[in-house]
Amino acid sequence: MVNMSTKKAPKPDHEAIIALERERLSTLINSMADAVIAVDEHQKIAIYNGAALSILDVNKALTGKRIHTLMHLINKNNQPIDIEELIERSKTPFSSRDMRLEYPNNDTINLYLSIAPVHLGYGTGGQRGHVLLIRDITREKSLEEERNEFISVVSHELRTPIAIAEGNIGNAQFMAEKSSEIPLDVKKSLDAAHEQVVFLGGMINDLATLSRAERGKLVAEIEPINVTEVLSTIEKDYQPQATKKGLNLTVKLDPHLELLKSSKLYVEEILQNFVTNAIKYTDTGGITIMSHHKKDGVLIEIIDTGIGISKADQQKVFDKFFRSEDFRTRQSNGTGLGLYVTVKLAHLVNAEIDVKSELNKGSVFSVYFPNLQ
Repeated sequence: MVNMSTKKAPKPDHEAIIALERERLSTLINSMADAVIAVDEHQKIAIYNGAALSILDVNKALTGKRIHTLMHLINKNNQPIDIEELIERSKTPFSSRDMRLEYPNNDTINLYLSIAPVHLGYGTGGQRGHVLLIRDITREKSLEEERNEFISVVSHELRTPIAIAEGNIGNAQFMAEKSSEIPLDVKKSLDAAHEQVVFLGGMINDLATLSRAERGKLVAEIEPINVTEVLSTIEKDYQPQATKKGLNLTVKLDPHLELLKSSKLYVEEILQNFVTNAIKYTDTGGITIMSHHKKDGVLIEIIDTGIGISKADQQKVFDKFFRSEDFRTRQSNGTGLGLYVTVKLAHLVNAEIDVKSELNKGSVFSVYFPNLQ
């Protein structure tokens, strides 16, 4: 009889596994086109890839160096940004496309910068730190600036002919209404033409506002605002549109409202955009505008009984040019710019926007306006 002895499989070498994982991680990072830099809790570089050497324009090892000695950031106003302070404040993932990297010879490039807190190292002994993802977007920014310039010029040039067309069609409507000899079909055609010209005028205004916002040309002029008067004016202005659709438009005012220090122009435009959307996408029921006094500002809710917004669309409803695939949304004209512009204006006055909605059960858009200094 042959004695068959069984051999135990060798235990895996823990250090060899760690080395293999490090090699895999290094290969993965170095295969990325974007620059990757990982810093420890002391803002010293622990890991980086070849693309990081390229974008920082250095040809020496970076390990152990403080990140602020290599990355000199400036904002769009040419003010320096403390990269280490920025990293320290990033307790949650953060990204920006509005920074530039300045080189020793004063040349600059536009950056996409993403900062995410992570746990560096292996096992319980690993350190906490952050990972930076960096991309040169100078060409993209240049194309964006050219596009914004084009939009600005076109929207400016179209305003005059559109205003003239709207005025002439309006005059023709007035004369047609006064005459019993003009056929009903002609009157309907004039009404339809006027409606489309007004829509086109609104679109041009949105494009002009969008262009100014993205080029940083919008400035908030702070003044005391009587919120009660603003909401009462909105109710008066939009009541005819609501009535025409058979909707109830109601404003409920908090009796404890105080003067709000903000930009009256932008506050009004933000609220008008929300009310316009509410009326557009509500067929039955009505719209309620509620105001709530807050210690450091005002909270305003626009509540409708409209078609609602799906969970998936709620994540994109403020994106540029976004329009829902819901057939009911497609039945009405729109550019998908209204809410995007609204968010841009909200940022200028530090307003916070929230949306709660359910399909076929309406939507609630909330906007909190803080008092500005």
